[in-house]
This record gives sequence, structure tokens and C-alpha cells, in this order.
Amino acid sequence: MSGSTIAPRVVDATDRAWKGILSGFCASLVGIGMARFAYTPLLPAIIEAHWFQPSAAVYLGAANLAGYLGGALAGRSVAARLTATAALRMMMVLATLSFFACADPLGFSWFFVWRFFSGFAGGVLMVLAAPTVLPHLPPSRRGLAGGIIFMGVGAGIAASGTLVPLLLSQGLRQSWIGLGAIAMMLTLVSWRGWPAEDAAPQVKHHKISESLPLRALYAEYALNAAGLVPHMLFLVDFIARGLGQGLHDGAEYWVLFGLGAVAGPIINGHVADRLGFARVLRISYLIEAGAVLLPALGGGPACLMLSSVVIGAFTPGIVPLVLGRVNELLAHHPAGQKSAWSKATVSFAVVQAVSAYGFSYILAWTDDYRQLFVIGAIAMMLAFIIDLTVGRRKA
Repeated sequence: MSGSTIAPRVVDATDRAWKGILSGFCASLVGIGMARFAYTPLLPAIIEAHWFQPSAAVYLGAANLAGYLGGALAGRSVAARLTATAALRMMMVLATLSFFACADPLGFSWFFVWRFFSGFAGGVLMVLAAPTVLPHLPPSRRGLAGGIIFMGVGAGIAASGTLVPLLLSQGLRQSWIGLGAIAMMLTLVSWRGWPAEDAAPQVKHHKISESLPLRALYAEYALNAAGLVPHMLFLVDFIARGLGQGLHDGAEYWVLFGLGAVAGPIINGHVADRLGFARVLRISYLIEAGAVLLPALGGGPACLMLSSVVIGAFTPGIVPLVLGRVNELLAHHPAGQKSAWSKATVSFAVVQAVSAYGFSYILAWTDDYRQLFVIGAIAMMLAFIIDLTVGRRKA
């Protein structure tokens, strides 16, 4: 009799866990994958349709990054006022509304505000989604679960190279509306899947003293953000104009980047569940450094393909590794895990935004794409050196 009552409870708990993971996946897909990366293939169409001048259209892209930083900073405060579940639902609605709001060219200010809101929603979703879901799962499964959640980012990158061009064949306005409809569907799918309450009781402003490894992790994650920027922003342009191969070839490498981004989080999370987040994270820095450097070495199509897939995999794939490492370092202080993850996300967002402008300035000044990849590889190696040094000191 007891066995028959236990089994349904286990099945029910498993079902709730998978619903939470699905909700997290939808959140990262809408808030980051679509709200950020779908703008890249829309940009040429916006300029060609004379909605905005090229310089204004680029600034609208930067508005999303600024909003993302604001959302990462405000995420915990929003959750404290509304509860995490309410905040997650509200931000997915806000991201969805931003697509519909951009369906008509109602002026630069209107677009800027809504692009900022889309980034803000993405920042809050990044800070809250996984930490709301993962505490309800056994530690041995959190790497894989986090990988599935952040696979939404990769799915958005892949969709930006495949789905958006199909929508654009129907028109620019219809593309924004189509993206909004997809975001609305994903919001509805996720609505009832969020955990009803936090796994651990909330502790207001419970301050945890941060260890050296945790502070080092913030720095490593920030350097990782800088190292990813050359591929995220300049890969297609480097191939199309820098190498003179044209936009068609550049787009093909972006599809490879997207395919890597879909698989990367799941593979990284699964491996980290088996080997430990600290070890996998350290190895990842070395792999990333080599892959970022490959375009600067002029090794031909094979090197570019390998570089595109690997860095595509780590663009979202580094996220579950860092989140898992945060939870490892604060295993005995669960109340501090959300705060630490918020700080890590902010450090990533700040350096990513600064690096985007910095690399753009360097490219405009030197007209040398390869230099950007060299700097990116150096940033990755610095992350590895910091991690190695801190690990030895701790030992």
C-alpha cells in the first residue's frame, strides 16, 4: 500500500520539475534568444525599409544591452516586491509586448524604449529563471537541467538565422508580429510551470561573506564576456567583408554558430554533473581561448567552422557552468546563491556592453578584424590564469 502512494508522489514531483525546466527554457528563449538575437537579422531589413538610418538602428541594438544590464541589476529587487514567479511571468509578458510594439516605425524614442524594455525583461529573466527552478531538483541533475534551460538562448540564436528570414519574406511588420505571436505562445506554455514557491525560505538581505574563489569567478565570467564579443558581433562581418566571402557565406557560419549554441548548454551541463563544475569550467576557458584565436590564424574554412561551432556552444553553454559553480561555492549558504548569481550576471553584462563598444572602436580605428580575436583569446586566457591561480592558492 505504501509503495503505491509513494510512486505517484515521485511521478508528480518529476512532472513538476520538468514543467519548471520547460518554463525556464521558454524564458531564456523569449528573453535572450529572441529579444536579443532576432534583432541581428532584422537590422538590414529595418535599414532597407528606411525605418531608421543605419547609425540609429545600431543604437537601437545597443538599447537592448543597456536594458539587459538594468534588468540584471534590478532582478532581485523586482522578485522581492512581486515574488519570483510573478516577476518571471510579468517579464515574459513585457518581452512579448516589445515585439508587437516594434511592428510599426513610430519614431526612434518609441523603438528605443521598447528595445530597452526587451533587454530589461531579458536581464530579469536571466537572473531569476534558473535559480527559481534548480533548487527543486537534486544536485546531481542540476547541470543537465540548467543546460536545458539555457538551451533557449541557443535556440534563439539558431532561429535568428532560420526563422527570421522566413518571416521577413512576409514583410518587416509581419516579422515583428510573428515574433510576438511566438513569444506569446511560449509565455502561455510557461505560465503554470513555474514552482509555486521557493524551495528554501526567503531571507531578506542575508549577507554572505564572499570568498576569494567567488570573487575570482565574477572576474572570470566578466573576462569570458569580453572574449565572446568578437564572435557574437563580428563573425559574420569578418567573413563577409574582412575575408571578402560575401554575406551568404557569412550567414552559413552564423548557422553553425547557432547549431553549436543549441547543443552547448546541454553538453556542458551533462559533463559538469559527472566531472564537477570547477574542473569543467577551467577546461572550458582553455578550449574557448583556442577557438576564439582560430580566425586570427588564417587556417581556412575548417578552422572557421570549428571556431564557429565551439564558440557558439560556449556563448550560452558557459552560463550553466558558472551558475553551477556559484551553487557549489555557496552549497552551505543557499540564501546567498541568488545574490551571487545576480552579481555574476551583472559583471558579465557590464563587461559585455563595454567590450562591444570597445571592440567597435578598435575595429573602426585599425580596420583589423584579426586583432579583435587575439584580444578575445587573451581575455579567455586571463580567466584561465585567474582560476588556476586561485585554485592553487586554495589548495
